[in-house]
Amino acid sequence: MRAAASCARHTKDVCKANSGHPRGITAKCKDGSYSYSAHACGTCSHHRGVKYWYR
Repeated sequence: MRAAASCARHTKDVCKANSGHPRGITAKCKDGSYSYSAHACGTCSHHRGVKYWYR
């Protein structure tokens, strides 16, 4: 796990700026899983949507 430098704007929930997450992650899904998706379209579509994005 690596600490996120910061989180991108998101629509729901609160993203903690220094929360740990696996390297290369672009988003955290609402079911708690992570996404490596390079594009927003379809990210976390089978995981109840995006909870928040990482920069």
